[in-house]
Amino acid sequence: MGFQLSPGVNVSEIDLTTIVPAVATSIGAFAGVFNWGPVDEIVAIPDEITLASRFGKPDINNYEYWFSAANFLSYTNNLKTIRTSNLLSTISATSDRLKISSFSISNTGTGYSNSNIILTSGLVSGNAVNLQVVVGVTGNITSLNIVNSVNDGTYDYNPLFTIPSGSNASFNIVNTIANTNAALIKNEDQWLSNFSTGNTQYGLFSARYPGSKGNSLQVSMADSATFSTWAYKSNFTSAPGTSSFAAANGGSNDELHIIVIDQDGLFTGVMGTVLEVYPFVSKAVDAKDDSGNTNYYKNVIASRSKYVNWMCHPAQETGISWGNMASAGVFASLGGNITTSFTSGADGNISTANVVTSLDSFYNAETVDISLIITGPASLPIVDEAINIATSRKDCVVFISPPKAACVNNYGNEVNDITTFRNTLTSTSYAVLDCNWKYQYDKYSDVYRWVPLNGDIAGLCARTDQQRDPWFSPGGLNRGIVQNVIKLAWNPNKTDRDNLYPVGVNPVVTFNGEGTVLFGDKTLLSKPSAFDRINVRRLFIVLEKAIAIASKYSLFEFNDQFTRAQFVSMVEPFLRDVQGRRGITDFKVVCDETNNTGQVIDSNQFVGDIYIKPARSINFIQLNFVAVRTGVDFTEVVGKF
Repeated sequence: MGFQLSPGVNVSEIDLTTIVPAVATSIGAFAGVFNWGPVDEIVAIPDEITLASRFGKPDINNYEYWFSAANFLSYTNNLKTIRTSNLLSTISATSDRLKISSFSISNTGTGYSNSNIILTSGLVSGNAVNLQVVVGVTGNITSLNIVNSVNDGTYDYNPLFTIPSGSNASFNIVNTIANTNAALIKNEDQWLSNFSTGNTQYGLFSARYPGSKGNSLQVSMADSATFSTWAYKSNFTSAPGTSSFAAANGGSNDELHIIVIDQDGLFTGVMGTVLEVYPFVSKAVDAKDDSGNTNYYKNVIASRSKYVNWMCHPAQETGISWGNMASAGVFASLGGNITTSFTSGADGNISTANVVTSLDSFYNAETVDISLIITGPASLPIVDEAINIATSRKDCVVFISPPKAACVNNYGNEVNDITTFRNTLTSTSYAVLDCNWKYQYDKYSDVYRWVPLNGDIAGLCARTDQQRDPWFSPGGLNRGIVQNVIKLAWNPNKTDRDNLYPVGVNPVVTFNGEGTVLFGDKTLLSKPSAFDRINVRRLFIVLEKAIAIASKYSLFEFNDQFTRAQFVSMVEPFLRDVQGRRGITDFKVVCDETNNTGQVIDSNQFVGDIYIKPARSINFIQLNFVAVRTGVDFTEVVGKF
């Protein structure tokens, strides 16, 4: 405590209650191909329902990835997921900027020619629209092509046509303009940084996330001037008008109704399904609802929509432009109901390099906590990168399945092909290789699919954590039952298992009447060692991770007897607890003058040596049945064989 310069009482509080904390051991990590959701952003997924909602349902292009993630979640509830994309070819669907507009000409003479008409439609400079006569005309009227030469909302053109005397001709824009500028909006953060201020070149709205699935979306909006003829007015209780907030601040005509439609049915399976409804939102940037929350339509969509982003305001008629303060006055009305469909969304071609790039987001152990890396149907470069991540972090394990061709319909070549694949992999205790794929039902498409088992094997480890502890083996009939299996790609017999297990491949076997079982618990470490077992590797991950976190609080303290004794008294109770839960058979902690010598202290270092005897799982059982004569005393024969 500091020295006091004058009389007084100083109260200090010193905390010596530091303990070794519990650490997460069941957090999955996965990078894969999905058709919806944020790109290159880690998202925590708790269950399959959320997976489908956040990243879309499986399809023919991604089901192997999708079900690898879903299968893991059938055992546990925390998967940190990254959607991979090709940022050079993945595009967000955007809506047209052109609003549907119409005008009419009344002719009482002998005909018009070289007539000049002014249209306010919000076209992008240089784009053309086609007009055609739709009602009340007979005679030689042809389609008219108008090219916009300015970008101020006013479009002058001189169409040549003839209207018979006494006819009324109504013209409608029949081809809205597809956006000429592609947008890639990876996630909410990128929209906020690059698009939230508005940009007319991309259209009124964009899909929330990139990909062709966004092309299914449609947005429609109406205000007080257009509600009566709006196709979607039945979804709202009454027409929009002036909000109480605008009225109180001297503004008017600020309210809008907005609706989001699944036009093509790609989200819901039913074309035209209403996805979202936003009633009585405001054109005023400072608008508040009755609860004091923002009611500005741009902000409401940004905070609540799961499907669309705002990109710019529509072209306005006379009045105050949208996005002004409520006190600005009378807000401009729509010239017609806007119903705009989304186009130009593209999935892009996902490469191995794209998946590797996504996986790299898991490298930093200080920023993202993971325990079990799932590789799905990954190719060798992806598997190698996952192993590099695990061996660099030293706090997680990679789960791998052999290539599909090595397992499915391989008819007797499975052992050779799987062994060949295993021999391409690095020897490491931070990776686990199974030997199979499973056939399972896809309820989303009503078909059966072949899916790799590594998501299930990682899930077995997570379930073991919840039922027992990470240092228990996930294999065997007690904890190794694989779920949701119609059949295995192949069922290895005893000879097959005898060939696979010595090289570090864990058999997955279906036993008659007992289910499909993980029948091994080896890592990919080739060297004979305690660390060639999953339970030992995961035991040391828990011990190292937990004690390392606790040890951070010794940094910048003095390397003296008090600090060393405090370290020992912190670690030993933790290890006794692990020992009591059958994780280790014995331990010893050394942190004194013998390993913290003067040289160590003068180098500003601190050394704690922790000796562990790990518990071992049973892999081989020998049962000896000895028959003896009636008159033999058992003490004569016990222990003699």
